[in-house]
Amino acid sequence: MALTESTMLPLGTRCPDFDLPDVVGGRTVQRAEFDGEPLLVCFICAHCPYVQHINKGLAQLGADYEFEPVAIVAISSNSVGINPDDSPEGLREQAFREGFLFPYLYDETQQVARGFHAACTPEFYLFDAEHKLAYRGQFDDSRPENKIPVTGSDVRNAIDALLAGAPVGAEQKPGIGCNIKWKERE
Repeated sequence: MALTESTMLPLGTRCPDFDLPDVVGGRTVQRAEFDGEPLLVCFICAHCPYVQHINKGLAQLGADYEFEPVAIVAISSNSVGINPDDSPEGLREQAFREGFLFPYLYDETQQVARGFHAACTPEFYLFDAEHKLAYRGQFDDSRPENKIPVTGSDVRNAIDALLAGAPVGAEQKPGIGCNIKWKERE
């Protein structure tokens, strides 16, 4: 496992387009479906211990904001050739086991991850209603190797600020986790 930090895409960056299959619902989900509302994009996967550590907290976040005017999607971009656990079937099992209420998208070509400059799992990007980047980085300070409880406080504080019409705090910490498993370039 190679430990990697987020690239910290510049705030204000426009949300990259995506058009990806949902491994749970079976339909294609497009970024444009969320125009006019804040959008949280979570880069996660099934195999990473850093994602496994926050799975329950991420599921709770989805439940807590299910009826709020913010959309949430998760995306997995890992190469199945490198890690078979991150296949659509493995992601579907993870979503059911953890109780994810949001779409879980599979980025087979990895073009969406490249558009976001995603580097690791877990990594979070929160866009405002105009789909300009307001937050990027970690879920919270909890890690598998520390005893800090998983709360999702960094992401929750950013969402709550957006929903209240307040600025998102400038102190944003990079996500830390497993590197995205990139396919060899052809």
